[in-house]
Amino acid sequence: MGIDPLAAEGFTKGADAYRRARPGYAAAAVTALVDRLEIGPGKRVVDLAAGTGKLTAQLVDTGARLFAIEPVANMRSHLASDLPTVRAIGGAAERIPLADASIDVLVVAQAFHWFATPAALGEIRRILRPGGGFALVWNVRVRAGWAGELAAMVDAYGDVMVGFETERWLKAFDGDTGFTPLERSEFPNAQDVDVEQVLQRVASTSFIATLPDSERERLAARVRDLVATHPETQGRDRFRMGHVTRIYCCNRS
Repeated sequence: MGIDPLAAEGFTKGADAYRRARPGYAAAAVTALVDRLEIGPGKRVVDLAAGTGKLTAQLVDTGARLFAIEPVANMRSHLASDLPTVRAIGGAAERIPLADASIDVLVVAQAFHWFATPAALGEIRRILRPGGGFALVWNVRVRAGWAGELAAMVDAYGDVMVGFETERWLKAFDGDTGFTPLERSEFPNAQDVDVEQVLQRVASTSFIATLPDSERERLAARVRDLVATHPETQGRDRFRMGHVTRIYCCNRS
């Protein structure tokens, strides 16, 4: 298996918007992840499906040796430019170009729902050393107020985000996967945005980026109208977009 065609096309087209508009992860969540998985100097850490390096950047100061695996060239080029100390490598979850048991920790941020399969879990287990740490991270939208209405507009075009928000991907962990049970925690992570950032955020969504230009323009007009008229955002230059950073940690058994 390789990268999902929708993901490949959408993230190729939406890489610039993704880099500009997507939030990082709650600092408290990253601290909890680093502590739980004992990430630090001397550790070899993979950020799988690293995208433009949103989580990778938050791990640089740990002093760990970081490897960013990303199949989409446009995303990977942004990461390599922004994070020159990180080794950026082309590769997919089902074919990770690293040796058996060579990695201490593997993290996946905002991506595991694209490859929640036994093949990917087997490959992740292959490169992790025995007892190695494994974490899944997502920013989940807060579905309330204006942001809830925005989510409904976007979700009318696809259910990729609903898939991870509702934890459908957990089915991949049914049975004996070779990992300890997942430990789940979550942390508030609000983002301060303006209307242009909201538009870029929408544009960075894979299934929106692949729409015909005319449909994307219609959606953008609806988003502008929402921000201009909703009581929570009307007349404001900047406003809050709510998220929760969820982390799920386990170890290779």
